[in-house]
Amino acid sequence: MSQTDRFGNPLDPSVGFARGALLGGSADEVRRLSQAGRVAAEFVAREGGEKIAICTGNLRFYPVSAQDLPTLCEEWVGPGLYGEELRQAAIAHMGGDGSEAVTVINRTSAAIVATVLAHAKGRPVLSLVAAGDRAHASVTRGARLAGVEVIDTHDLAELERQIAAQAPALCVITTVTSELATLPDDMTRAAVELAQRAGCVVLLDEAYGARFRPVLLEGAPALSFGADLVVTNADKAGLSGPRAGVLCGTAAALVPVQAKASELGMEARAPIAVGAMRSLQGFRPDLLIEEARDGVDLADALAARFGAARVSRSALGPKMDEQDITEIALEIAGATATTRVPAEITAAVGMLMLRDRGIVTVNTHGQPGGRVSIRLKPTSGAVSRAGGATAVADCLAAALADVAAHLEDTAWFSALLFGEPADG
Repeated sequence: MSQTDRFGNPLDPSVGFARGALLGGSADEVRRLSQAGRVAAEFVAREGGEKIAICTGNLRFYPVSAQDLPTLCEEWVGPGLYGEELRQAAIAHMGGDGSEAVTVINRTSAAIVATVLAHAKGRPVLSLVAAGDRAHASVTRGARLAGVEVIDTHDLAELERQIAAQAPALCVITTVTSELATLPDDMTRAAVELAQRAGCVVLLDEAYGARFRPVLLEGAPALSFGADLVVTNADKAGLSGPRAGVLCGTAAALVPVQAKASELGMEARAPIAVGAMRSLQGFRPDLLIEEARDGVDLADALAARFGAARVSRSALGPKMDEQDITEIALEIAGATATTRVPAEITAAVGMLMLRDRGIVTVNTHGQPGGRVSIRLKPTSGAVSRAGGATAVADCLAAALADVAAHLEDTAWFSALLFGEPADG
């Protein structure tokens, strides 16, 4: 894999994109996230909360009832009251045989980190992911905390070679990435069997896949592959939230992860676990199908505006690569180079779209290390709240023009991204 982007900027291997003078690390991304909160609040005060258009693919509501609050959400007795109902909801959602254990971790990425810490056993972690993509950054970060390396593989032959060479104790299989690159079900099933025969604990990262594959691709249920552990988000691909990771699997594999998560303060407390349970129970496949249709409309609008070659389509919405976005900004500016890195340009575009239309994207609200491409995965009703697909494309074009006009203005970028002037 190239060590620089197409503009010559060195890539940070832990996140897969180039860092810049402004977005130089996780702390800067947290500052950007804080500014996004302020910009969103200003938009709501001006336009009303009903105009917010969430295009991250994550709703993050809190779907509990008033009756849940004093009973199930109570910290001491609540878990004993809802525990079996949660287990059954998760098993039903992911198609298990009924024997699985279940726990809720405060984030899917935290569940992945805790799994690596619990099961790596000082050996390299094997990762299987669709060709051309990578696993979530939490796999690498968990491995770093465990003092081991991650070895990426993209096919069964390479996975088998690395199993023989590395004797791993843990294999992480990402069925559907955040870019929606997908492994075929037959490859996933074969990989699970291959890794388990070699003595590996197998974790399926089904953050998207637990619903995306069965509903949109007619794929197999998540727990039917026989992996030791399966994790999914409570707020992605048709679920309402809150943000949490629902982890299912054999008790032998799950309990050490649960223990590690508790040691590190990663476990979900009762109110979050109850919210995750209600999210699973309220899942409606038709809402996911509606989101997919809105994604098609957005892709059509962006392709008409920017050209089909610069718009990638997925089942949940369009993507424009951060490097293509940078090239468009350069074209508008009449420039051939810039000191800005693509991540800073897409973050600025996202902040302008949030400010002007209330469009929430991962470019403003994504967590540190998240992808920096422009990805529009509309949640239910988001496109209409933003004025329609054409209005979203127009907003993106206007934001790009504004960014291009300030391409080398560091103070402007700093004020936009952080609400403060640049240092010095």
